[in-house]
Formats: sequence, C-alpha cells, structure tokens
Amino acid sequence: NIEQLSDHSVPENMAIFRRLKKDYPTKFILASIMGQNEAEWEDLAHTCQENGADAIELNFSCPNMMEEGLGSDIGQIPELVERFTAAAKKATTIPVLAKLTPNVATMSPAAEAALRGGADGIAAINTIKSIMNVNPHTYISSPAVRGQSAVGGYSGNAVKPIALRFIAELAKNPHLKNLHISGMGGIETWQDGLEFLLLGASSLQVTTAVMQYGYRIIEDLKTGLNYYLHDKGFNSVKELTGLALDSVSDTTDMLERDTILFPQFDYSTCLGCGRCVISCADGGHQAIHLNEKRQPILNGKKCVGCHLCRLVCPTHSITSAKKRISRKQ
Repeated sequence: NIEQLSDHSVPENMAIFRRLKKDYPTKFILASIMGQNEAEWEDLAHTCQENGADAIELNFSCPNMMEEGLGSDIGQIPELVERFTAAAKKATTIPVLAKLTPNVATMSPAAEAALRGGADGIAAINTIKSIMNVNPHTYISSPAVRGQSAVGGYSGNAVKPIALRFIAELAKNPHLKNLHISGMGGIETWQDGLEFLLLGASSLQVTTAVMQYGYRIIEDLKTGLNYYLHDKGFNSVKELTGLALDSVSDTTDMLERDTILFPQFDYSTCLGCGRCVISCADGGHQAIHLNEKRQPILNGKKCVGCHLCRLVCPTHSITSAKKRISRKQ
C-alpha cells in the first residue's frame, strides 16, 4: 500500500474512542498516534487517554509519509525514538508501546532508546518498504495514481519470516528483558500467532488478515490457539512465551556440521514427476536420479543433506531419514 494517513480529524477519532468505550466497556483500546515534535506527541497521547484509550502505540515506523520527520524517519534514529517516547510518557499514565520500523539492519538500538524514554513495551513490525511490480506495457509500478507510484509498505503473510526475525532479536536482547513485545506481521492462522509467542511476543496484532477474511478470523485464531494449549497441557499463553528462543542463534557458527541427514523417499505416494531430480541436478549436488520405474534414487556420496528435494516435492513424499551419517564416512 502507498496510502497516507486517515482523513479523520483528531476530534472525529476521539468521538469514535468514546463510543467504543461506551458500547464495549470490557474491550481494550490501543490508540496509534504520530506527531512531528514533542508537543504533538505529548498532546496526542494525553488526548487519547482522556477519551478512553487503554494504551498508546507510538508509530515510529510508517513508511508512507508525505512530510519528513514522521513515521520510519523517526524509527531509524534512536535519539528521536527516545525523545518522543519520553514526551508521550510524560503526558500519560497508561502503558506506552513504541512501534518500530523493520527497515533497519537491527531493531535493538531503537528498542533500547524507547526503553530509555520510558516505553512499557515494543510493537513490531510495521510494513516493509517495497516496490510491488512493474507493468510490462505501461512501465509503471503499482499501485499507481495517475501514472505515478511510490515505494510503499508491504504487509501480509510474506513478511512473517522477517517479523519473526525481529521479534527474536528483541526477545533475546538482555537489555530489553521483561519488556512487553507486541508481535505482528503476517499473522493469518493460529499457528502463525503461536510462532510469534514462542519467539517472545506477549500479545499479537492482526490487520491484513482481517482485511482479507473479516473480523471473524479472530475467533478462528483464538479457537485454534485454545485447542493447542489444551492439547499440550498449557494453562496460559504466558507459559509458552519465548519457549523457542534457545533454539535460535544470531549466526550459523553454533550449528553442528559434522553429519548429514539424508532424504528418504516414500515410493507409495511418489508420482515420479522428477522435480527432486531437476532441483538437485540444477540447484543442488546432482545426487538423485530416476530408475526405470521413475523412482528417485539417492547417491549418498554426493548428497550433502540440503533437503532441497523435500522442499520441491508436490506430494510430500520425501522425509528425513532418522539416522545421521558422518561426513567422514
């Protein structure tokens, strides 16, 4: 998307907050705000609290701004993150979360700055700056407005791996220990949400999936997660927050590289399509060929255990062997 801010005025939005609080008194309102200077951040935060917001989210990450000094321009400068977080905290008594931009190499500097400014939590991630495509006939990217487009914000399930990477980075940072992390970025199923929780998020936000499927998807997410909790014997979502962090390293230096786990073929479901052979021959190590029955045969002397063949198999007929083989054999 390359959309700009809502055309609703602040008074109109505050009226919506008041009506929501009246109609749904038990529901939690997280108000997202954006300002250009400390006075604006302070005033907006205070106004939102007065009109029923239960928490404030500071948008330091929107990529679609017409004016400088807004959105992701702030999120890329830790000093501004700290200053404007402090301004919002000064004007409120409710929790304040800093929503940070993923358009950086690492998110920790901005997150630590938000913490110094008094933030009660971090929200991540916002959309990824992207160009969607180029029309081969008009040579114009889309979406377009009268023949012109712009670098916009890409969202949806495709950004989930990027979001998970940043969530893990924040959760593993010892300087941010016990800081609330609100995770978002491509959550469409309860399994997606679970992955964010396992990597350290304590709450979840969903937008693009609601645009696709409507608000009823939230019931699906909650139901699926509840079934999972019951099946695994968990009493609360809090019990699984961060359980996957120990398995994630910032580098590959810690990975064991002395053995190979060969692929294993299930001929009862194999179609003999040959995709595994092609992928291994053209993108791998030429370790698979088809026999006269069009069954894939592995050459163990050439296989390095990359499992590219597993990824391309359309019938999921390739699994991992249980026994690891030493590279020295």
